[in-house]
Amino acid sequence: MAIPRGDAVALARALIKIDSRNPTLAPDSAGEGECARFLASVLDDWGFSVETLDSVPGRPNVIARLGPPAGQALMLNGHLDVVGVEGMAHEPFGAELRGNRIYGRGSSDMKAGVAAMCAAALAAAGAECDRQVVVAAVSDEEYESLGMRALISAGIRADAAIITEPTRLAICPAHRGFVWIDVEFRGRAAHGSRYDIGVDAITHAGLVLAELEKLERTRDSGRRHPLLGRGSLHASKIRGGVGMSTYPAECSLAIERRTLPGESAEKALKEVTDACAAVHVNHPQLDARVTFSTAQLPSDVPVDSPIVKRLCTALEAEGIPLRIEGLSAWTDAALLNEIGVPTICFGPGDIALAHAAEEFVQVEEIDAATRVLTRVVRDWCGGSGD
Repeated sequence: MAIPRGDAVALARALIKIDSRNPTLAPDSAGEGECARFLASVLDDWGFSVETLDSVPGRPNVIARLGPPAGQALMLNGHLDVVGVEGMAHEPFGAELRGNRIYGRGSSDMKAGVAAMCAAALAAAGAECDRQVVVAAVSDEEYESLGMRALISAGIRADAAIITEPTRLAICPAHRGFVWIDVEFRGRAAHGSRYDIGVDAITHAGLVLAELEKLERTRDSGRRHPLLGRGSLHASKIRGGVGMSTYPAECSLAIERRTLPGESAEKALKEVTDACAAVHVNHPQLDARVTFSTAQLPSDVPVDSPIVKRLCTALEAEGIPLRIEGLSAWTDAALLNEIGVPTICFGPGDIALAHAAEEFVQVEEIDAATRVLTRVVRDWCGGSGD
């Protein structure tokens, strides 16, 4: 399928039509391979220098470059994988155009953003540019970020980056991280009538959750981030019990803690262990084992950083309202910031529609994002604003 040179809307629709469900989340999906190969072909036709890099076999990243091979680089980044399609209210890969909206899984999160960044890089980076623009479309952001980790491991770097996640055209320099924690409660199985010997592991889990809820109510008056507000904690999953007339000997609880910049996984883990210790004071039979599962760092770039200023200038030039916000979801920006690449999020679409039964993106937002990013890339290529 030929895509008109620099046509972001046509590229977005073509990408949405390709099933690129993350195979870890949707085992019946082939993954991002077809989508990555298609995008690589389009960018090659458009004149980019293109390579692919597997995160794992069959799940490639696309890295496309314009400009000189050495010197400073600006990265425009996005992910090609999407989540599952169960329960969707429309054809998931139809890319149907209704009025000003394109419907489909990945329309908002985030194939519209990928298309906009590709078109903007093409429109802005010319032969006279003495700086490089790197377009990177990665795999697996929706699960383990294997694509971004492979890109970083391969030594691909930039002096600044924009990830075109759906922000409704707001500039998002920060987002929360997360920590996943498991708690295993051990009780004592007994007949339901034997309260004298039974130890209820599910009740113990409930008592710890009540203790954590007390902590949660204190967060509004605690530490806050100017863009992100406060951190949070919630119970994600709970499992236990074998029958109605049996005291449950085991209960498994999974907890997610959303962290602010500056908050560590160790701090999150301590909150849960402290809650267990507080319950144990009044319930000495409580037997709880708290373990760390996984974590992703928060992301935070100063609002007066050069990359934020470039975007502010571009938005003002296009007459688009300037909004600087925190992004509610986690993104690959944290991984780039961790290695010293100032990375922010800006793109078309609404994160509230991501993973939803109805997902769409507005055509006018794709066009606006493309114009804004084109100005940013031109500014970068001109070397101003440093």
